[in-house]
Amino acid sequence: MIEGMSIDDATPRPAPWPAQPIERPRVLILGAGDRPYVREAVARLTPDIAKTAEIVLSDLEYEADLASVAADLAIVFGGDGTILRTAKAMGEHQLPVLGVNLGKLGFLAAIKPDELLSVLPQICRGECQIVSHLMFRASIVRNGEVQQQHLGLNEAAIMAGPPFSMLDIDLYIDAELATTYSCDGLIISTPVGSTAHSLSAGGPILRKNVQAFVISPISPHTLTVRPLVDTADRVYEMVCHRPNEGTSVVVDGRVLGRLASDDRVRVQRDRATFKMIEVPGHSYYRTLREKLGWSGRLDQAR
Repeated sequence: MIEGMSIDDATPRPAPWPAQPIERPRVLILGAGDRPYVREAVARLTPDIAKTAEIVLSDLEYEADLASVAADLAIVFGGDGTILRTAKAMGEHQLPVLGVNLGKLGFLAAIKPDELLSVLPQICRGECQIVSHLMFRASIVRNGEVQQQHLGLNEAAIMAGPPFSMLDIDLYIDAELATTYSCDGLIISTPVGSTAHSLSAGGPILRKNVQAFVISPISPHTLTVRPLVDTADRVYEMVCHRPNEGTSVVVDGRVLGRLASDDRVRVQRDRATFKMIEVPGHSYYRTLREKLGWSGRLDQAR
């Protein structure tokens, strides 16, 4: 981050995609195959998808090495959890993703199944854009050695765990002690994750392509403690000197590992970025209005 530059100055703008129209894009079809309604939707829509695109892989079990498959985009059926799983499976080789929402809220998977067949031709004509989202790598560092690490898109969190005593967690930013939180846990979230666990803990909503992290304490002991937003170009570390027996690090809803005393949980920007396809009529604020029930006014009883 250049001195004097705001977070928004460093935010990548959505880019038109593809650069040239693609007559028949090569697509991956992915989804949570353990859910019958996902399999039903994929089976119903696949023949029509094949009329517009070349299906190079259909994998509802996430058994394939996605990084080795040459494709132009991935169509993901499910909810936001399925998209998080897709981002992890792609690793450092992120393809543009079109999310088809078969879950509940669907902040990332914004397209409805009955919209997919009209959206695909738009993508082929280049009537869409790519929004790049910050990804991070979370590591558990013990005595200077990395014990576990995980590529994440939403958040990394220290959770108190049983016996559920309050924790004291030191937050370091670029190796400098920022503060110590007395709380039930601490979340470091990307903008994508700002509408997930961080939001439920009282954190702010950040536009998804802002290059920043949100640090949100869970049930802090001090009322003056508030969430913190800082640039993604820094290294964040959380240290719990006296963890509970069950205190764990959770990344995108999955347990990365248990914490021992003085372990450092390091969170820093990864070179990979998650690429979401955005088509006309599905803007960021429309998604917030629909998913969060923002009506713009309060209806008062008469």
